[in-house]
Formats: sequence, structure tokens, C-alpha cells
Amino acid sequence: MLTNQLLLNQIAEEVKTCKKCELYKCAKNAVPGEGNPKAKIMLIGEAPGRNEDLTGRPFVGSAGKLLDSVLEKAGLKRNDIFIGNIAKHRPPDNRAPKLEEIEACTPYLDRQIKIIKPEIIVPLGTHSSKYILEKAGLEFTTISDVRGKAFDGSALGSKIKIVPSFHPAAVIYNRKLRETIEEDFKMIKDII
Repeated sequence: MLTNQLLLNQIAEEVKTCKKCELYKCAKNAVPGEGNPKAKIMLIGEAPGRNEDLTGRPFVGSAGKLLDSVLEKAGLKRNDIFIGNIAKHRPPDNRAPKLEEIEACTPYLDRQIKIIKPEIIVPLGTHSSKYILEKAGLEFTTISDVRGKAFDGSALGSKIKIVPSFHPAAVIYNRKLRETIEEDFKMIKDII
């Protein structure tokens, strides 16, 4: 029987050669996701940025540094968490992923969720929050309305808590959101 890590490695290899949408054409590296294969918490961003595209790793640029700081302040460790995105290649000009790109990429994410079976999924930003909440049969309105709330849901064969939050990149552009995202992650720590 294959371990979680081996199954996640297989998905990563598939993502690296994926041509299901046009994003691979302009990306330098796929960003399949990384972290603890038995994580209780799974963070899901929207799409890789420039630094992520260069390294093939999620949240390594300025948004990643902010995320690391928020995690540390909440008493969470990055190596205990699994981090992925709904889009696995960087969209051109850092634009949001299009619906057809999300539809092409999310089967990989769904498989990752099934393997890891996290207790809590933290979608970061509008697109990932919409995707995860709707996957669990819940309604998405706006990120401002749903962030910081714990939703009970069932998705991909598991009961999960979903706690949407702002994307760290949004916090970089609006420093007033820093305290809000820190509160969200403190709540996440309290849940586990």
C-alpha cells in the first residue's frame, strides 16, 4: 500500500507534466504543493506568483514571508501544514486563474485533499474560498463575509472545518488586514 507521501509525489509528477490548460505554456515551474502528508491543516491559495513559479514551491515570496510570520504568531509551524493552490501553474501577469484553468487544475487538489484528509482547510482568498465552500455544498458570498468563520462541511469523503481567510498578498497591499488575518489563524490554532 502506498504511503501518503508517495501518493502526493505521484500527483506532483503529474502536475509537472500537465497540459490540461494553457497555463503551462508561460510558467517556468509547476507548483504542486508541499508539506506534511498527514497534516491536520491544509492551506489553499489561488495560484503561484513569480517567486513560486521560479522555485516550484508555494508561498515563498513576500506573501509567503508574511504567511510564515502569521503562522508563527499563531503558534503554528509550516512543516506541520500542507500548502497548495487551486491553480498549479502561474497565470500570466499574475492575474487570477480563469474558470477553465481552475476546472483543469482542481482535480489534482481534490486528490491531495482525499489523501491528506485534513481536519481544517483554510482557503486563502476569493477563488479558493469559493471553490472549497462550494465543494462542501456551502454558499460563498464574498471573502469579507466568510473570512474568519468556521464552517462545518463534508467534501471528498471527509468531514472538515473550513476557515476562509484573506490571501497574504491582500494583506501586503492593505496592511490594515494584518490584525484580521492574525485573528483568523489564532482561531485556527484554537480549533485544533
